[in-house]
Amino acid sequence: MVISKDDRSADYSPSNVMERVMLLNVPIDNLSMEELLPKLKQGGVVVTPNVDHVVKLQRDQDFCDVYSAANYRTCDSQTLFYVSRFLGTPIKERISGSDLFPAFYNHYKDDDEVTIFLLGAAEGVAATAQKNINAKAGRELVVAAHSPSFGFEKREDECQQIIQLVNESGATVLAVGVGAPKQEKWIHKYKDQMPNVKLFLAIGATIDFEAGKTSRAPAWISNLGIEWIYRLLSEPQRLWKRYLVDDLVPFGWLILQQKLHLYKAPHTIKL
Repeated sequence: MVISKDDRSADYSPSNVMERVMLLNVPIDNLSMEELLPKLKQGGVVVTPNVDHVVKLQRDQDFCDVYSAANYRTCDSQTLFYVSRFLGTPIKERISGSDLFPAFYNHYKDDDEVTIFLLGAAEGVAATAQKNINAKAGRELVVAAHSPSFGFEKREDECQQIIQLVNESGATVLAVGVGAPKQEKWIHKYKDQMPNVKLFLAIGATIDFEAGKTSRAPAWISNLGIEWIYRLLSEPQRLWKRYLVDDLVPFGWLILQQKLHLYKAPHTIKL
């Protein structure tokens, strides 16, 4: 199913004036990277649906509420890209968080109005990513970085300390990489307490990639849609159940239901 711009409601936020593709109950903005990057200057919240997100969105209404409030939902997965074609509603381009973030900071590296705060990764990793990005940008584009403690999202005092750090930095962009759905829910809960921040990016493991701590799969593997196999082989004990049991089997069954027009959304993402 494709939702065109002519089907929009009275809400004229950036995400609501674009064509969307529905994969199960998830509306994905059908944009290319070239179309998306200039729009991000307007600000908003960006989430990047992949197979894991889509499965979680079948059973987590709170996560659906986060998606409902997001301004942009870009296709993070080559698997979703292929599935959209299988369903007859092709997505233009995969725009993963780990591709979008470097494309974003390269696009805006000469725009002094854009400054970034990095939140996520293990101790010291975000600071290394900050140094690497600023070296590439040729200026202090990333003005601050912070690696929160494990389980920080459950401690209000630590969350408030992080908010204070973000506000004191003067950053206009907050890139959060602490895993899904934690990062998206944290942004949704606290974004209104950070008035200087115009753009919120949920970027998963991207901070690790930017720091050189973790290597991305080769491009040919990503383009085949099997990057999940590369990551599974890299961290089998941590990822095997999530990828093979929690995600792929139920996802495949749900997509077959959608293809046969038998799928019924258990939770709703409002547009």
